[in-house]
Amino acid sequence: MDSPSDQRGYVWFLFLVSAVAGIGLFFVPAFIIRPFTHQTPTGLALAMALRQRAPWGTLVAAVVCLALALVLWGIVSKGRKIVLASVMVLVAFSAVMARLNYFEWMFHPVDSAQFESASASKLDKGEMILALRFGSEARAYPIREMAYHHVLNDVVGGVPVAVTY
Repeated sequence: MDSPSDQRGYVWFLFLVSAVAGIGLFFVPAFIIRPFTHQTPTGLALAMALRQRAPWGTLVAAVVCLALALVLWGIVSKGRKIVLASVMVLVAFSAVMARLNYFEWMFHPVDSAQFESASASKLDKGEMILALRFGSEARAYPIREMAYHHVLNDVVGGVPVAVTY
C-alpha cells in the first residue's frame, strides 16, 4: 500500500503532466507559427495538428488540473498553493486562447493601402515584391509587408483583387 506522501506525489505528477499538455497545446502552435521566422514543413504540420486538437485538449487538461488541484489544495503548504494557482491560471489561459483565432492578432489586416510611384519608393533594389498589372495600372506589394499582413484587398485597373502571400 502506498503511503500518503507517495499518493500525493502521484497526484502532483498527474497535475503537472496535465498542465504541460494543456499549456503546450496552446503555446507550441503559437510559437511555431510566427511572422518572419523560419518554419519547416514538419514544424507547421505539428503546429496545425496541435492547433486542431487544442480546443478539446486544453479543456480536458483544465478540468483534470482543476480536479487534481482541489485534491491537493487542502494538503499542501501555502507556497505550493501559490504554485497550484499559478499553474491553473496558465492552464485556464491556454484553454481560453485555444478557442480564439489569435493568428489574426499577429497578422494585422491592412485597412487602407497607400501606394507610391516607383521613383518615390524607398524599397531596396534587392527587395522582393509581388507585382500585379491590369491594363495600364500596376502595383508592387513588398513581400516583407505581405508576410506580416498576408492579405490585402485592392482595386487595380478597376478590378477588385485580393493579394495574398
